[in-house]
Amino acid sequence: MRKLRIGIVCPYGWDTPGGVQIHIKELAEWLITKGHEVSVLAPITDEDGDIEPWIVSAGRPISIPYNGAIAKVIFGPLASSRVKQWIAGGDFDLLHLHEPAIPSLSLLAGWAGDGPMVATFHAATNSQKIANAIGTMLDPLIERITAKIAVSEIARETLKDRFSTEAVVIPNGIDSNKFEGIGTRAEWALPNTLGFIGRFDEPRKGLSVLLDAIPEIVTQIPNLRVLVAGPGEVQDFQKQVPPELRDRITFLGRISELEKAQFFKSISLYIAPNTGGESFGIILAEAMASRTPIIASDLPAFESLLDQGKSGQLFATGNSSALASAVVKLLGDETVRKNVTDAGYEKSKFYDWNSVGEQVLSVYEMALVGNSKVSLASENRFWNRLRSNG
Repeated sequence: MRKLRIGIVCPYGWDTPGGVQIHIKELAEWLITKGHEVSVLAPITDEDGDIEPWIVSAGRPISIPYNGAIAKVIFGPLASSRVKQWIAGGDFDLLHLHEPAIPSLSLLAGWAGDGPMVATFHAATNSQKIANAIGTMLDPLIERITAKIAVSEIARETLKDRFSTEAVVIPNGIDSNKFEGIGTRAEWALPNTLGFIGRFDEPRKGLSVLLDAIPEIVTQIPNLRVLVAGPGEVQDFQKQVPPELRDRITFLGRISELEKAQFFKSISLYIAPNTGGESFGIILAEAMASRTPIIASDLPAFESLLDQGKSGQLFATGNSSALASAVVKLLGDETVRKNVTDAGYEKSKFYDWNSVGEQVLSVYEMALVGNSKVSLASENRFWNRLRSNG
């Protein structure tokens, strides 16, 4: 494929941690290593902060409730003007919009763009309130998009149900290299240590499920420890933790990418007790690439990611007692733990950017042929390349 000028639109605040932002950042970096020119338009809270040279600020975002969390987005006339200026000055061969079905930059770019457009849909659910508010804008916009990607079957079904349209499933990517050659952190790498990463103040991340399981676990594993990483204040976190558990739990706050790799290498098990709203599970893919054994709630997205329990132990969503039993079982059986760890590591290779990135480029190739004017030869190349990548 010839070298492309690619404009990528991020709907969420760039300097706010999130799976979509990480996906876009690593996709952009991978595309740049392949020789393509990339510009990413995103809302930015701190425009004077340390941001990548290929990031263009669309202004400061505002917070709205979305998909069980708080999303930082930007919308309105000023944002629309900045989108149009960015597109006009970019001379892009193609636009790649992420989550164009929410009121933010990708929706605005979808209306402003007039060339080939690819859209990636990440969410497993659509907020009905938001959908009703902008519903008249969405259906025509979806028709304008040249090619559609869903990050999982769950996301594809959501897209199909909401807009009666299809998408090719390409999972989120991970940079497997950043977990190679990384050692442990001595203060973290103690026996029987559980790890959790996520916003502790988002109920759907399920930290309360893990906390409720601890008393039952310690009856079998007295030296249990828990490391919690993610944004937030120590004082706010401690309010959620019962006093009798506080000496077992260490809150690390937000951690860097290097620290995240060390985190995975140091813990005994990674726990994903999420209760809903997940379409993929990028943290699980990274844990698998780190050779870290996983216990996760049996959400459909997690079941698919973990091969129905072959690549990680599953437990009934929201059931703290089931989580406790799974932890005791896995910590007490080295053979089972090794089996799921090895299976997870092998599965993680499917999510490496060298596989996922090539699949995304295949969709770009299809979109560049023209709106619904794909030659049979190009379409065959597209599907054959997807099959060859897993």
